[in-house]
Amino acid sequence: MFINGEWHEPAGREKMRVVNPATGEAFAEVPRGTKEDVDRALEAAAQAFTQWKDSLPSERAALLEKARAILLERLPDIARLLTQEQGKPLREAEGELKATAAALEYYARKTEEIGGEILPPKAKGLRNLILKQPVGPVVAIGPWNYPVLLIAWKVAPALAAGCTVVVKPASQTPLAVTEFIRCFAEAGAPKGVVNLLTGPGRELGEALIRHPLTAKVAFTGETETGREIMRAAADGIKRITLELGGHCPLIVAADADLEAAVEGGVYRAFRNMGQICNSINRIYVEEPVYDEFVEAFVQRTKKLRIANGLEEPDADLGPMIDEVAREKTRRHIQDAVAKGAKILYGGKEPEGEEYKRGYFFEPTVLTEVNHEMIVMTEETFGPVAPIMKVSSLEEAIDYANRSIYGLVAYLYTQDLDKALQTAEALEYGTIGINNVAGGEVEYPYGGWKQSGLGIELSDYGLKEYLLVKHVRIRSLHYKGG
Repeated sequence: MFINGEWHEPAGREKMRVVNPATGEAFAEVPRGTKEDVDRALEAAAQAFTQWKDSLPSERAALLEKARAILLERLPDIARLLTQEQGKPLREAEGELKATAAALEYYARKTEEIGGEILPPKAKGLRNLILKQPVGPVVAIGPWNYPVLLIAWKVAPALAAGCTVVVKPASQTPLAVTEFIRCFAEAGAPKGVVNLLTGPGRELGEALIRHPLTAKVAFTGETETGREIMRAAADGIKRITLELGGHCPLIVAADADLEAAVEGGVYRAFRNMGQICNSINRIYVEEPVYDEFVEAFVQRTKKLRIANGLEEPDADLGPMIDEVAREKTRRHIQDAVAKGAKILYGGKEPEGEEYKRGYFFEPTVLTEVNHEMIVMTEETFGPVAPIMKVSSLEEAIDYANRSIYGLVAYLYTQDLDKALQTAEALEYGTIGINNVAGGEVEYPYGGWKQSGLGIELSDYGLKEYLLVKHVRIRSLHYKGG
């Protein structure tokens, strides 16, 4: 743990094991933080905030840039650690860290753009200033699927705005995040500006959120956990940013480029074993191209290579994070089959000696699905692609919107008018048309409905860490009314 500029053992001296999901074996230990450690970390962050909030933009930018340089220098080693604890293939781990570096670079530039306004007066002799000031100590709670990147999406804008941070990584994946925080420590972060706690999510999370010194909470994770965070933050009227579940739909129109739709659909449905908030969880295909799409989708899925990501760095897929995630995937598939779905590919653990350990599962394609099935209404967070035939684009839009989630939706069509009309009709924070790219730092990323609250990334994400203050000044020399 890193508190007030120093590496510490936890107050309780207990440890937590970290398991490699490709082998099912523990390979490291981290400190198990306590509520006493929460107090120490937030007291350090609050004390540091008294000076960091007044730091020059150039000072904040320098810290972010130095941390980025150290991260890039150590990228190969941190990527291996990330693959060991999370399971994704090494090349994908490297990609996550490069995207993390891009976020640090982007918000380093943005420090110089935080300014106020002068608004015209309503009466003579008055001046109206609009100031933007940092919100205060921020608690950043990250997930296990993209542990470093999604923490960086919180830490980078918070530091750029002049906030201090206490980082709590997911208990399954604390190691790469620890090395990420070490980059800030070695970049010369002032004491208390960046702090790190490792330990059980529920116990530490609630203590961090309810702590009187916490000004804001930024969280990525499950929707149900987001609800709990909202309830905990409500007592102190804490500001929150939540990026929650997705259950994202893909719509394939009759005029779509099917080759592109298949390639994008397979990539976004199964990447990181479907363990991404913006993964494609359900696919709606117009009837004229349904059979052709399904056949091509299955054939492309069969080509995906599953492996231990350290042994085969360029594999397409690694293991799932743990047995809990794998069992949920099995349960969703079993429910669908019991209600009439057909498994066209996958649906089980892969065969072979190399898969007997760890939490591997085959990418799975389902057809004959309907909205009575759990897989069509709840987020699986696993490698399952249910494909449903629809009679029209309007029917697909209706099904897509018939959800509590509203993070990302995808559409393939070659008709521009159809694309724009569908984008406006879909009740989602991000729409991908003829592409399935993930969140990019220059553009706002946030969920509608129960997929989140607030925005991450872009200028909009930076504003989440700033307060607005109106200053009205009457000139003492003005002699009017």
